[in-house]
Amino acid sequence: MSAEFGGRTGRQGKLSQWLRGRRPKEDGADDGGREALLLAAAEAGLPLAPAAHPAPGYRCSCDRVGCPTPARHPVSFAWQTQSTTDSAQIERWARHQPQANFITATGMVHDVLDVPLEAGRQALERLLGDGIEVGPVAESDDGRLLFFTLTRGTPEDEDEWWPCELDCHPETMDEHPGLRWHCRGSYVLVPPARLPGEQGVHWVRGPEHPLPDPLTLLETLTDACARHAGADTDHADTAWPLRN
Repeated sequence: MSAEFGGRTGRQGKLSQWLRGRRPKEDGADDGGREALLLAAAEAGLPLAPAAHPAPGYRCSCDRVGCPTPARHPVSFAWQTQSTTDSAQIERWARHQPQANFITATGMVHDVLDVPLEAGRQALERLLGDGIEVGPVAESDDGRLLFFTLTRGTPEDEDEWWPCELDCHPETMDEHPGLRWHCRGSYVLVPPARLPGEQGVHWVRGPEHPLPDPLTLLETLTDACARHAGADTDHADTAWPLRN
């Protein structure tokens, strides 16, 4: 972490503490660290909007019976137009909704390459070892690693890419096992976020790192995902006789 962050030294101390592993208080109270991290993400260009948060009993604050994504979705259907980097608006949301998670809308300024945790860790080590610029990276305690990149924009050959629908999981494609590419029409939770079961989402590399071109990471990430998928298959094949 540099001595200054986004030109504002006042938040640097609190931000550094949170990046060293502090998590939100269980009662939703904020000592300034949560707000500092959200504002840091906004200063880095990530558009934010309020999201749901965990409720007792592994439920979601939205109170939808059987919510399929508890504490992981926006609170407003207008989240794409609501998402903003305006610091004053984000401060108001954070203070008026002290327990709320926040999402960042992808496909505007940034995309997110979302991979299984172990594959992502291996890829991150390889990328850094090769001297490749890696941008912000977040870890979700439910087993995913999120690589934040520049948005792919709108390529001339649109058929080469899939639109990222919220219920579409590109990891089912053979050429990208385990990989989800969040672009237009999608979102991810931005740290700090709380998930049911005392889990959360936190930064591994903070938003002070410039966003890289996604194509500089893609080959390494897909290779790591393929090895991860192959290891799982080998393990399953080995274990199969033991179940008979």
